[in-house]
Amino acid sequence: MTKQAAEVAKRRTFAIISHPDAGKTTITEKLLLMGKAIAVAGTVKSRKSDRHATSDWMEMEKQRGISITTSVMQFPYREHMINLLDTPGHEDFSEDTYRTLTAVDSALMVLDGGKGVEPRTIALMDVCRLRDTPIVSFINKLDRDIRDPIELLDEIEAVLKIKAAPITWPIGCYRDFKGVYHLAGDYIIVYTAGHGHERTETKIIEKLDSDEARAHLGDEYERFIEQLELVQGACHEFDQQEFMDGQLTPVFFGTALGNFGVDHVLDAVVDWAPLPLPRVANERSVEPQEEKFSGFVFKIQANMDPKHRDRIAFMRICSGKYEKGMKMRHVRTGKDVRIGDALTFFSSEREQLEEAYAGDIIGLHNHGTIQIGDTFTEGEALGFTGIPHFAPELFRRVRLKDPLKSKQLRQGLQQLAEEGATQVFFPERSNDIILGAVGVLQFDVVASRLKEEYKVECSYEPITVWSARWIDCSDKKKLEEFSNKAVENLALDGGGHLTYLAPTRVNLALMEERWPDVKFRATREHH
Repeated sequence: MTKQAAEVAKRRTFAIISHPDAGKTTITEKLLLMGKAIAVAGTVKSRKSDRHATSDWMEMEKQRGISITTSVMQFPYREHMINLLDTPGHEDFSEDTYRTLTAVDSALMVLDGGKGVEPRTIALMDVCRLRDTPIVSFINKLDRDIRDPIELLDEIEAVLKIKAAPITWPIGCYRDFKGVYHLAGDYIIVYTAGHGHERTETKIIEKLDSDEARAHLGDEYERFIEQLELVQGACHEFDQQEFMDGQLTPVFFGTALGNFGVDHVLDAVVDWAPLPLPRVANERSVEPQEEKFSGFVFKIQANMDPKHRDRIAFMRICSGKYEKGMKMRHVRTGKDVRIGDALTFFSSEREQLEEAYAGDIIGLHNHGTIQIGDTFTEGEALGFTGIPHFAPELFRRVRLKDPLKSKQLRQGLQQLAEEGATQVFFPERSNDIILGAVGVLQFDVVASRLKEEYKVECSYEPITVWSARWIDCSDKKKLEEFSNKAVENLALDGGGHLTYLAPTRVNLALMEERWPDVKFRATREHH
């Protein structure tokens, strides 16, 4: 095995998907803790020195004026290299969140045990399904009151249309939470709360049919045995191939806050989740073990600090090896660039690694020349596919404060749209400019960047648009007929693509029914 192939085999690149408040931040911290604790020669540093490490990071971020640590975290675990990509939650939810999922090989879905499947989780799972991404599931908050676990599994299957195979099963919850039983291994992992930065020693009871297990479960023992029989009769067994095909998800139970069960999930990612997969380009499929470097940009992070105008373009490496100072070709522009200062995101003290391999994410300084979906290679003309635009879910009409600046406004919006900060639509029947976004914060970011970078002040007005769909029709005559009939709702997007702006869900359903030859697409490839 070459060094290249060995490095690729070590890599696991995944993202966490969840509804806000399901515990994503806590689980991220605990995953990093596992990596960090192991990075320090298998011992956990005292809290004091541990705190010191995090503040170093903050300092570095302050100097750069950009929050990078939260975007990509790389850490070692069990002789593997884990790349964890963050998907912004809460208000900073944006199209970036969706696009991040196109750069990973697997995903960890975190569900709140008290709430089950929530809307944001459904939206993110839909994106994972575009590439049949393998999903590992973690049902969190077992230290609180949760819904009946069997009911939760049923909900995952019914709502997310994926088979659920429990790997561990909870013994009680809230104050009576005693741990989890490993179904295939026939052992109990005893719950001991490890708060904050401690990793507690794991206590294991071998065999459910043992005196020790009976003593641990006490009065619950008989009831637990009954529940288990039900579970084993009704649930799917784990199947590696179905998991790899995105058809089945292994389910774990635990509490991120109590630092229990998180290691089971990380073990599953290492043992079962795929190493970096081949990526499809327009020209051919690219294998991660290939020697020549290639990668694509899936996200551009704007800098909120006006003193630093640089923006970071996040690139997923698809093949070969990045070495400091190497030359690569920016395929869209045809220019060769030397990359000496790419950022690597390692969770310990090493801040700039000298090399990175397929599956890793590196950050390039971007002064406005890089767009989302751009491919970089060692010279080959490749264009990776599968980095789409997603139909926006929120829309606003843009109003200019100074009508003489409409040219700057258009130019600014076009640029910001290319960067993926927003989507812009120009209706065919009016001079309006409509912005589309996935998260509310995107509108604020656009307004402040227009003001800072293009000296254009604008405000927003509500508009009746429910969703946008890109129009595709191979029959020219039909397309013309459709365009004439639907002109009131048609617009061109920033890239000049015909788009239908549906005022309501019902309207869209009617149009799709009326025009069977016209495809109304919810995603569109870049370029």
